[in-house]
Amino acid sequence: MTASTITETQVDKGLKPGALSLVSSIVIGVASTAPAYSLAATLGAIAAFCGLISPLVVLIAFVPMLFISIGYSELNKADPDCGTTFTWATRAFGPRTGWMGGWGILASDILVMASLSQVASVYTFHLFNADSIANDATGGWVLLLGLTFLAVMTWVCYRGIEISARLQRVLLSVEVIILMVFGLVALIRVLTGNAPAGHVTPSINWFNPASVSFSSLISGLLLMLFIYWGWDTSVSINEETADRTRNPGRAAIIATVLLLVMYFVVTLGVQAFAGVGTTGTGLANPNNVGDVISVLGTAVFGTSWFGQLFYHLLLLMVLSSAAASAQTTILPTARTMLSMSVHRALPDSFARMHPRYFTPSVATLVMGGVSAAVYVLMNYLSQGLVIADAVTAIGVWIAFYYGLTGFTCAWYYRKTLLSSARNFLMRGLIPLLGGLMLYFALVWSIGSDFNFASGVSYTSWTLPFGPRWVIGGVFLIALVSAVLGLVIMVAWWLARPPFFQGKVLSRSTATLGPTRP
Repeated sequence: MTASTITETQVDKGLKPGALSLVSSIVIGVASTAPAYSLAATLGAIAAFCGLISPLVVLIAFVPMLFISIGYSELNKADPDCGTTFTWATRAFGPRTGWMGGWGILASDILVMASLSQVASVYTFHLFNADSIANDATGGWVLLLGLTFLAVMTWVCYRGIEISARLQRVLLSVEVIILMVFGLVALIRVLTGNAPAGHVTPSINWFNPASVSFSSLISGLLLMLFIYWGWDTSVSINEETADRTRNPGRAAIIATVLLLVMYFVVTLGVQAFAGVGTTGTGLANPNNVGDVISVLGTAVFGTSWFGQLFYHLLLLMVLSSAAASAQTTILPTARTMLSMSVHRALPDSFARMHPRYFTPSVATLVMGGVSAAVYVLMNYLSQGLVIADAVTAIGVWIAFYYGLTGFTCAWYYRKTLLSSARNFLMRGLIPLLGGLMLYFALVWSIGSDFNFASGVSYTSWTLPFGPRWVIGGVFLIALVSAVLGLVIMVAWWLARPPFFQGKVLSRSTATLGPTRP
């Protein structure tokens, strides 16, 4: 069944229109990336792969993210549906491709929730100097508090989008201010000669890609894509945003640019202060690589009462970053489920709305419940190392559904691309290039993730028959989640075929451009 046989329906899903301003949409888009958490968890690994060119990797990874955000903006003008990639890919390429695009969003969001919950829990114990509990990341107290955070964030999302937006403004304000202060203080200490041994003065050579191997550059780039991921939440809440055909796309692009500024300043300052060595405060130190911010906090701010105040604010920042991202991860997932249900790609119950809060009640609660179950399971597998591999596996899904959106935009508007230079660039060439970049990274990632010897995975599985291959845990998580998605799709296809017979969505206006103001 092709997309051309699908009949168009525009359905009022029951969400509260105009509930969010442009500013609120930008805030939610930036908060969804969890800047502090993302930098803490991956900056060390990027330095281990790329050495001193980490700031360059920040700039390179920004390019496909900007290109895809432009594609999101253009598609949203034609169809501001909260299903985003699911809806658009269905109309462009057909129901099966669209369904897997929606599954890419669901799978990546569910996989990341375990890490977000655990980081929020661990940093809470660090904040109150309960380091012995925090260092036992798979312990009962960490798990219990992580589940509590998850329950609270689910409840906030259940209560309404305005409450979520107000909370995000507070959390993100603290996060951005402290994070920028952290990066600038680190850089100033280097430039004024007050940095510890191992620091490195910024140099133009930090932007020379020839100083590392191509393989290392791509590995660092894949990790940086994860750091940028999440801005598309601005578009997922489009049906609740004022001027929903324009503001969500603007918010996505602005959020991406703000992330570039923040990441570049922090990466430049932290790398100059700590260096990329494998000992001491070096970013590539195996003891620091999983959490560089808490390790460097005291070194950057000092041991005075003022320095300790900022250090604890730094811990609070990472805690709030993970908690905020957990909340803003639930938002787009629940709305993707809602859209898929409204268009008969999931059971009808996922379309049930709360009569007072105007939120997808069942979808929100299911997202929270499934995330909690996955968190508990991963917590006890391989002493929690599966959680780390799950975070890396998300890169496969990010590249998949972001790249699919780029291709969708170019195909969606294919008949009008030559009508103007703007259409050719903004609706064709730029999104297409973004998709190609991400799919190149996707293929490269799958190859390196498969081989455990590549060092990408913390866990592994040895093939019990045939060649005794040692397969990386990251590859297995991505594979299992993909197979699970295919199984669910086929099962629903057999049980309720209307969506897969092309009786719900359409692309009748897609190739002609937007018809609504």
